[in-house]
Amino acid sequence: MRNQLRPLFDRVVIKELEPDRVRESGLVVPAGTHEPPPQHGIVLAVGQGLDWWQHVGVTMPVRPGDHVVFPASAGAWVEVDEERLLVCRVGELLGVLESVRDCRRCAEHPLAPGDTCSVCGRTQRLITD
Repeated sequence: MRNQLRPLFDRVVIKELEPDRVRESGLVVPAGTHEPPPQHGIVLAVGQGLDWWQHVGVTMPVRPGDHVVFPASAGAWVEVDEERLLVCRVGELLGVLESVRDCRRCAEHPLAPGDTCSVCGRTQRLITD
């Protein structure tokens, strides 16, 4: 039987992804010397939030499957069925990684040809005949 960790309240369970130190160009990026770099992972489970959140209209800002970035000092590491998982409060997360094509501003306000999105930096190509 396999176990599953269900987080409580405002906590999330994250499976860490291995840091990618090799860029597409083949350049190897060395690890930082002073402070550990932020880590990233995939959210496996989220708690229901805190009791007062519902009264003020706040919902969990992440959901299972989100690719998140968190500081090396975040939360507590636990082992479940020989798998190392991070359990941390949602407030400790630094952000959610989203692809440029999923930029909310671009989706809500389509760009005119030649315009650049102020959020993601994507530029709409000019139409040429």
